[in-house]
Amino acid sequence: MTQAVQTYAYLRSSAVRENSSGRSLALETSGGATPTGAAANPRFFSGFLTAPAPAAAALLAVADVAATRYYQPLRPASLDPVVTANGDRLRFESFSGCCGVYARLDVLAEGLDGDDIGHGTTNVDVNNPLREALGLIGAADPLHLAVGPQALEVTTLDGPLVEKKVPLPERWLRGFAETQVVAAGFDLRAEVPAAEAVRFLRSLPRGTGRAGARTAQWVVAAGRTLRPTSRPVPGAVCLPGPERLAALQRVLRHALALRVYGPPAGPAPAAAAWEVLLPGMRLTLTLSPDASRGFSGEGGVLDALATGDAAADAELVSVLLAWEPRIDPAELAEQAGLPVARVRAALTRLGTAGQIGYDTAEAAYFHRQLPYDSGRAETQNPRLRAAHALVAAGAVRPEPGGGALVSVDDHVQRVRAGADGRLSCTCLWWAKYRGGRGPCKHALAVSLTRSATAAGTTVTAATVGSQRVEGTR
Repeated sequence: MTQAVQTYAYLRSSAVRENSSGRSLALETSGGATPTGAAANPRFFSGFLTAPAPAAAALLAVADVAATRYYQPLRPASLDPVVTANGDRLRFESFSGCCGVYARLDVLAEGLDGDDIGHGTTNVDVNNPLREALGLIGAADPLHLAVGPQALEVTTLDGPLVEKKVPLPERWLRGFAETQVVAAGFDLRAEVPAAEAVRFLRSLPRGTGRAGARTAQWVVAAGRTLRPTSRPVPGAVCLPGPERLAALQRVLRHALALRVYGPPAGPAPAAAAWEVLLPGMRLTLTLSPDASRGFSGEGGVLDALATGDAAADAELVSVLLAWEPRIDPAELAEQAGLPVARVRAALTRLGTAGQIGYDTAEAAYFHRQLPYDSGRAETQNPRLRAAHALVAAGAVRPEPGGGALVSVDDHVQRVRAGADGRLSCTCLWWAKYRGGRGPCKHALAVSLTRSATAAGTTVTAATVGSQRVEGTR
């Protein structure tokens, strides 16, 4: 697995500190992006949490996910959560070490009482002493929250700069790209009150590892309750690896309701989002379609990356984003002078650099800015690299009707275009997944060839350069 070393530099460790007015939760920030450019340690908020105990429990849940490998738990993960300030809320996000669980805590305006909320994205330090202190926060404890350093703190002599050098898998960035594509296809499937949420979640197994990794389960709403079902009946939501919802146990005593989001039920396992509604905030866990599958391999972004206009459109759209909490593609299309479909493809492409997320509760995209180069996930995607190599080698021979023959070594794959324009292939990848994990490299090569032809350009070996890979799936 490709890895890069990401250095998180904090002025000091995050902590819960006692002062004359009570307890103060100081979350230290690392380098991040703001409207004025990159900042070493940005400050996003200073004020009180209106529901201290639920907020502390929810932050711990996000940290739990970041520190856990749910599939083959050989070693703990060590990633610090990402925080984005959108002007009217704070969002804390993390991925599990296996990349199969995505957690997000949205602390809304009604959950915060203090200064104006800033704009930007960075990482926050969550260390073991902080976790222990958060676990002691009671319902009657007033809790002040500071996200980022105060001016006075910068000049203190409390200790040296705290640095964490973390081996960061490329799949973590690709997970951010894939989850916004997956979640955009979700609809609300069930909403149950707190008592039923507690009953249902406490009935789930808590073990981790390989047990049940390939056993698909479904859940369906029955009035104001949730009941399991052995097959994907209409309205059902897939629940693969139910032990991966264990982090929600931390917030059950504060829950107001449970909402479940997913795509229309089908024969194949699918991802789903489980949202616990808390006072002034929402905690959401999104599960991959299988406990053994990380979001990084889902392939939902590949069609957009193979579209010729997406790169230029993404560059145009990116200058119109300003950490908006809700992005309306129709409004953005009007501002950019583009069709809505092209704006959606551009947003998907921007998601490969971690710039776009999707909020299922509001059915809207939102903007963040992670410290990754634009297109980094694109260059690290094995299927896309292989498709570029096929095109550069002249392996694609278009046929009438929109299909093509793709020569790979000593054999030929046939790519056909359906009535809806969707491409299918005769390769083993398509036979196994039927498009459920994105297009195969042969279909991608055909899409790239179409885009190059429409643009009047030619893809050569120089285009692929050092990204050319032979024998990739």
